[in-house]
Amino acid sequence: MTQKITVGLMLLFLGTHISITQQAATAQTPTPPASTTKAICPAQLGTSIDAVINRPSFNRVRWGILVQSISSGQTLYSRDAQKYFTPASNTKLLTTAAALQQLGANFRIRTSIYQNANGVLRVVGRGDPSLSDTQLQTLAQQLQKKGITQIKQLIADDSYIQGDIVNSTWELEDVQSDYGAPIGSFILNENIFSIKLIPQTIGKPLQIAWNDTNEATRWRIVNQSTTVNKNQESNINITRDLTGTVLRIQGQLSQDSQPYLVTLPVVDPNYYFLRSFRTVLAKQNITLGQTLVLNGGSNQQEIAAIDSPPLSELIKVTLEDSNNLYAESLLRALAIKQPRVQNKSTADIGLDVIKTSLTQLGVDPTTYFLVDGSGLSRRNLISPEALVQTLRLIAKTPNSAIYRAALPVAGKSGTLKNRFRNTPAEGIVQAKTGTLTGAVSLSGYVNGAKYEPLVFSIMVNQSEQPVRNLRPAIDDIVVLLTQLQRC
Repeated sequence: MTQKITVGLMLLFLGTHISITQQAATAQTPTPPASTTKAICPAQLGTSIDAVINRPSFNRVRWGILVQSISSGQTLYSRDAQKYFTPASNTKLLTTAAALQQLGANFRIRTSIYQNANGVLRVVGRGDPSLSDTQLQTLAQQLQKKGITQIKQLIADDSYIQGDIVNSTWELEDVQSDYGAPIGSFILNENIFSIKLIPQTIGKPLQIAWNDTNEATRWRIVNQSTTVNKNQESNINITRDLTGTVLRIQGQLSQDSQPYLVTLPVVDPNYYFLRSFRTVLAKQNITLGQTLVLNGGSNQQEIAAIDSPPLSELIKVTLEDSNNLYAESLLRALAIKQPRVQNKSTADIGLDVIKTSLTQLGVDPTTYFLVDGSGLSRRNLISPEALVQTLRLIAKTPNSAIYRAALPVAGKSGTLKNRFRNTPAEGIVQAKTGTLTGAVSLSGYVNGAKYEPLVFSIMVNQSEQPVRNLRPAIDDIVVLLTQLQRC
């Protein structure tokens, strides 16, 4: 059985030591079962929450909290709710809310192939985050059914999404990691690839097995790893050089270790797409000659196309799995109906649409400031007030059920699957997680049996405490909310 580890890469000489015995970065630590407590009256809620955030270990921690009734908007608890915080992936709540409002639940992202008069084929990518090798095969089969057996020239038109393929405010470690994969007109297999590290006899370098043979030719490997005795600790360090063409693998695996799957971002999404498509076409007995990337051009007859799942499903992946690439793709999709602006990226236009859409919804535009759609940037600023307003107001729209169904459920699904188990919150809290170094957040809904439905946002910033200490405290507050009753 192959185990998977998400490895954060940094540039050569800035490599970060990765212990492969640790869980992947996206894993959530299970919440310890909470002790049974009596029901809480609304008048007691403030004192109970204060008792959590005033613990001595949190003396230097900055908390932002807002709890309101969904129906009336009455505030049950507030602490620095109007202040800005680094939101991490709670940013995705604003991005997806705007996407639903602007594009509709049935919106799909289309990838098309056009045949021009001179016989040249032009494939137009529009930033579909769900496109995979399976969909490429469908496109190739459509071409085969059209009687196409040879393509003289295939042009990849990447003009649909303009701007940098990675956000300039993301940190170096992020853009070298799979969770910071590049975003452009062409996205295939979430713009990541993987290698498998396999132990050999003691003293021998680890064997490197490629899942993608095309990608194997793209990289030069410097393998400085080794296989060690089963009693020794396993650890792996992977670095990438400035050219983006050399991978250095260091560290060791014990001889009895299972193979480990290391996931990495592609360097050039356009040519990654073209290399993969050439392979898929060959399997359909279609030969492909020259390939090139152009920014713009005329499209004539569409002869093949594949659509993404509907937006309702894309949003579910975005929120439930906290998928950064999906969130950034949706941000750019928001620009679809907007006029092009010279020297303005598609992502920036999408940010403008988020503000317009949320303002129309009733969210105060001064309560947040965004620079990306995923929350990976440390420059995003969101107040608990903005998150609560968004959650409460979208709950009053026809899109409410779709939006809420996309959120992780406490103890049941997504990034909350292993949290809140065996607590009163299990199954009745729907919320979005957020985690960056020094910043942890959780915002969502509480559907208690003995009190009216609530909306909440809890944000922690400027903390030296590890996530394993902050997250249980946040969970304790949420459990308190589930124990409210009228009295």
